[in-house]
Amino acid sequence: MRRFIMLAAGAALAALGTARAETGVSADAIVFGQAAVLQGPASALGLGMKEGLEAAFQEANRKGGVHGRQLKLISVDDGYEPAKSMAATRKLIEDDKVFALIGPVGTPTAVAAQPIAAAANVPFIGAFTGASFLRNPNLENVINVRASYDAETEAWVKHLTEDLKLERIAIFYQDDAFGRAGLSGFEKAMKKRGLPILAEGSYERNTTAVKTALLALRKAQPEAVVMVGAYQPCAEFIKLARSIEFSPVFVNISFVGASALAKALGKEGAGVIVSQVVPFPWDASTKVIADYHAAIKARDPKAEPEFVSLEGYLVGRLAIAALERAGSEPTRAGLLKAIKEGGAFDIGGLQMSFGPNDNEGLDKVFMTVIAPDGSFKAVDRLTQMLAH
Repeated sequence: MRRFIMLAAGAALAALGTARAETGVSADAIVFGQAAVLQGPASALGLGMKEGLEAAFQEANRKGGVHGRQLKLISVDDGYEPAKSMAATRKLIEDDKVFALIGPVGTPTAVAAQPIAAAANVPFIGAFTGASFLRNPNLENVINVRASYDAETEAWVKHLTEDLKLERIAIFYQDDAFGRAGLSGFEKAMKKRGLPILAEGSYERNTTAVKTALLALRKAQPEAVVMVGAYQPCAEFIKLARSIEFSPVFVNISFVGASALAKALGKEGAGVIVSQVVPFPWDASTKVIADYHAAIKARDPKAEPEFVSLEGYLVGRLAIAALERAGSEPTRAGLLKAIKEGGAFDIGGLQMSFGPNDNEGLDKVFMTVIAPDGSFKAVDRLTQMLAH
């Protein structure tokens, strides 16, 4: 009798252990958390990532989920401020008990939030930033999708110097960890070519106080101004510059939020260059882009393709593919292992590759130019922009 009771107790404990599973995983759902800017002057970035993530998750859920579990996303606004991001991250981990953090936005916020996630052994997946520190393979909980800011700034300088033969290049940047990450990459790219940075100007995060920087850069008379900022301040800078007949070549980093920038600039956007780290969102010849179009329309019939929501969708698709590989009883460690040891992922014809010392899935940088009607044109060389 005693042996029977012990066996029964052991079976009950085993069943309880299975029922409890990993934090954020239940019998019918897996819960992800997103701490990102959902309100304020950079909100299009967080909302775009949220839209893409939800589109990918809902697409999977319509097909029965992953191993029978539905995917859920809890998004919390962090205002693009480090202190708020820390609070939002703790809420998601401690109160909402999410399985993983996904689609956070920004460098200063990532600097604040990633260590909290690491201390709790929570995966930190697909941050909307190209900051170099997140590419450190020793950060075991981090998975990146996009190329780095160093790759983007190298592409800027390569195209400006080789395609347009420009050397007098200045920089306008956000005065924080994000802006300084872009500045560092730009410095390296210029130094590689033996060129000095002509002039620097900066502004404070979550403001559009750009006039001082504008006047300083105009005084230097650059041929090009590269920009490391969010869409509202960058748009304000460009519009004010054009109003005082200061019209160098303007080049923006992907984080700017290209579609939001084009909308904010209106007719003043023609000829503005934006580097991108995801494929062209309007080219549905690749299956993953066609899938993305269908998914965002299923989520919201009024949704239009754009770069930020495409990035969110690709991050979501990677998480789904990794969960499928991780098996029917997913764990946080198993998810990370599925990505880092899984090697290559074919996401609808788009190849992402990872390894034990490589936590970045995509490394290509694409150049785009805003057309007079506010649409985007993909270009291989910047000389193509002169024809339009």
